[in-house]
Amino acid sequence: MPSVVREKIVERDGLQLLQPDWPAPANVHAWSTSRVQGVSEAPYNGLNLALHVGDSAETVQQNRQRLAQVLALPQSPIWLDQVHGQQVVNAAEWGHAEHNPRPEADGTYSPQAGVVCVVMTADCLPLLICNRRGDRVAAVHAGWRGLAAGVIESTLRALQQPAAELLVWLGPAIGPGAFEVGEDVRQAFVAEDAETASAFRQNRPGHYLADIYALARRRLQAFGVRAIYGGGYCTFNDADHFYSYRRDGKTGRQASLIWFD
Repeated sequence: MPSVVREKIVERDGLQLLQPDWPAPANVHAWSTSRVQGVSEAPYNGLNLALHVGDSAETVQQNRQRLAQVLALPQSPIWLDQVHGQQVVNAAEWGHAEHNPRPEADGTYSPQAGVVCVVMTADCLPLLICNRRGDRVAAVHAGWRGLAAGVIESTLRALQQPAAELLVWLGPAIGPGAFEVGEDVRQAFVAEDAETASAFRQNRPGHYLADIYALARRRLQAFGVRAIYGGGYCTFNDADHFYSYRRDGKTGRQASLIWFD
């Protein structure tokens, strides 16, 4: 059975962060940020890490530098241009290319030490992945479109590891009591896998409350992954700690990062 753990938010040098509670090897480093601290002003109040939401580029760079210092990142993360698809990139290869624009993708992985994989979210589900040997890591941005398109499966295949060797942590996303979707979203999943109907609860005609955590677990389990952790937060209902696009519209983004030594 999957393990669901509600990690505590911890303070590290002034930043409030989530550290996955999972049995990853000691050389694997994984974190998820909150909005607390940082220098962004309203409506991005706090540690906004996204350049594409209208915040000052200088302010975002200050926030990114602050995060890099606090976490002692081995190098600058490979930030993605996320498009709600299934494209996955090798962050180690991308990082060595000169003058590249941000890769257009929703999953990033690395077979190389010291390469930081990162995704940004504000309701979508971030997944952090490693193998038991600690020499493969990945980060995934999974909104409902990406989930339905197969971004999780694309990333797992890119890692080229047996499913039994993989550990997955589900970071903070919109919870099952707040994620309202239409019939089109429900059908996108149920038409492919009837068992996913249990992840949708009708709350009014033609509308459902969807459990994005359950949908992700279903896809992970179908791939053969059993070591699944996290999944205990709701970005929508925790305005003190998390950005939420559904709640606020114009807002910032938190990040989930992973790398290995």
